[in-house]
Order: sequence, then structure tokens, then C-alpha cells
Amino acid sequence: MGKKKVLSEGELSELVLPSQGEVLGVATKLLGFDRVLVKCQDGNERLCRIRGKMKRRVWIRVGDVVLVSPWDFQSDKRGDLTWRYTKAQAEELRRKGYLSI
Repeated sequence: MGKKKVLSEGELSELVLPSQGEVLGVATKLLGFDRVLVKCQDGNERLCRIRGKMKRRVWIRVGDVVLVSPWDFQSDKRGDLTWRYTKAQAEELRRKGYLSI
């Protein structure tokens, strides 16, 4: 069966939009290891963990637009970082009205 291939941003033809239970946000502070402080669209500031699938493949910087999946418990304080958007994708999200921060 083998490993599942991780899609790079260059290979992706369509824009990944937030689904049910996911929220857009902007990375405000890198806390080391796999933790990032994210200011989310819903007004909460969450301590997010970078998924293991993304950890060494995608680098997060301050100011990057990211997709956050809040945890079932502590949903207003914690979450998992599931996707990072490129600058062009972030501008497209702003144009379509998904992102206001």
C-alpha cells in the first residue's frame, strides 16, 4: 500500500476552503517545536499544533493564513493547524469574502 502522498501547494489546482467545524486564521507567534499562536476569524486566539503530516514539509511563518480545526474540548483555546495558504491563495480568499483579518 505505501505512504499516502502529501500534496504540495504547487500541485494543487483548486483552493482548499474551510469545511464544517474549521476556521481560518493568521499565525501571530511561533512558540517552538510544533506550536503556533493563531488569531482566528471567530475572534478567538488559539494555541495550535502543527499536524505531523505537515511538520517538516510545510514551514509556517508569522503572518501566514492558515486553516485551523478546533479541538472537541477546549475548542475556543486549542486547535490543530491543517493547511497553510500561499499569498496568492490568501488574496483569493479575501476577494471571495472568506477572510476579513
